[in-house]
Amino acid sequence: MPAIATLERVIRRDRLLMTMGLAATTVFAWAYLVRTAAGVGAMAAEARMHIAMGMSDPRVWGPGEWFGLFVMWAVMMVAMMLPSAAPVMMLVLGVYRRRGDAQARTAAAAFVSGYALVWSGFSLLASAGQVALHRAALLAPDMRLRSAVLSGVLLVCAGIYQLLPLKQACLTHCQSPLGFLSQHWREGTTGGLMLGVHHGAFCVGCCWLLMTLLFVLGVMNLGWVAALAAFVLIEKLARGGAWFGRAAGVAIAGWGVYLLVTRSG
Repeated sequence: MPAIATLERVIRRDRLLMTMGLAATTVFAWAYLVRTAAGVGAMAAEARMHIAMGMSDPRVWGPGEWFGLFVMWAVMMVAMMLPSAAPVMMLVLGVYRRRGDAQARTAAAAFVSGYALVWSGFSLLASAGQVALHRAALLAPDMRLRSAVLSGVLLVCAGIYQLLPLKQACLTHCQSPLGFLSQHWREGTTGGLMLGVHHGAFCVGCCWLLMTLLFVLGVMNLGWVAALAAFVLIEKLARGGAWFGRAAGVAIAGWGVYLLVTRSG
């Protein structure tokens, strides 16, 4: 009994430390986004002024700008996704401790790193897509799609995806990862990294189309970024989250249809 009580105290302490670390990371990520959004707003105002004067957008997006966009997307994914993933991370840390893994903390940190690595891959693709849209003149200075047709199509696709079995399978994994952990558990730091990558893949599968809606709403519109982060949090952690996600999918698809019907001309 004393050994069990000691183990529980260690687990509580580790969870407290991880909670503080995740909270600090999330706060720093949001602080970075606020600062970046201010800079983006200033550049968008300058670009709109040039366009109003009959001049082209002065920004030229090369490899350096692409890297900056990648960093922005990666930090944004951390700010949006860490809160909803935190319970799984706590669970993994607790399991490592209860199994007596001497590398429990480093293995749990590796799990977080693997999870972030997958979202960094998504961020790389999203930033490449943003550069392509800019070069095709399909992106407004405030980083929203200019085309109502493209916006409508993206909304309809995102809404329909919310109703598909693939989405529900990924969401079920994110909501109840115990089955996954029991079947695919790996010991040690390398095992934690691979578990994190595996879980991150399910998480991206659950939310990737929702994240692309930022091209409709404004990539650095922090109000919408916060709203999407709250949506993901409710969908994954609240009771009835799956039904909430389906209802939202119908509404998102309806919004897309409205744009296609009323503004595509």
